[in-house]
Amino acid sequence: MKVTPEIPTPSAILEAALYVDDLDAAEMFYGEILGLVQIQRLEDRHVFYKVGGSVLLLFNPEQTERPAVNPDLPVPPHGARGAGHVCLVLTRDEIATMRKHLLNWNIPVDAEFDWPNGAKSLYVRDPAGNSVEFTEAHLWN
Repeated sequence: MKVTPEIPTPSAILEAALYVDDLDAAEMFYGEILGLVQIQRLEDRHVFYKVGGSVLLLFNPEQTERPAVNPDLPVPPHGARGAGHVCLVLTRDEIATMRKHLLNWNIPVDAEFDWPNGAKSLYVRDPAGNSVEFTEAHLWN
């Protein structure tokens, strides 16, 4: 796809969303096990975590399919069903430490390998079945 000067090109992804059927289990996995900093939880609708300069949004899909009730925040209904994917950046040494940490929590490793460019990736599943990848920052360079 050709990018023209008239069309602004986004500089980053500000937020990414995964959909989970059990916010308490997700909160345990992302907050307690992974140590992400929670920035918001709204009852059984969502829980949000800070990840560097981005935010990981975890939504209950049944709640986000409903129309907004606050006219000041008219977020349109949205959602997805089934397993999604998120990739979090760690150094190679941090990935090794995370692997041991996850195994101590009895979280099995789905896959672990080096990409052709040398970046290492480690994959696990969250309680909702979403694929959570930890990889080095140069994966897409």
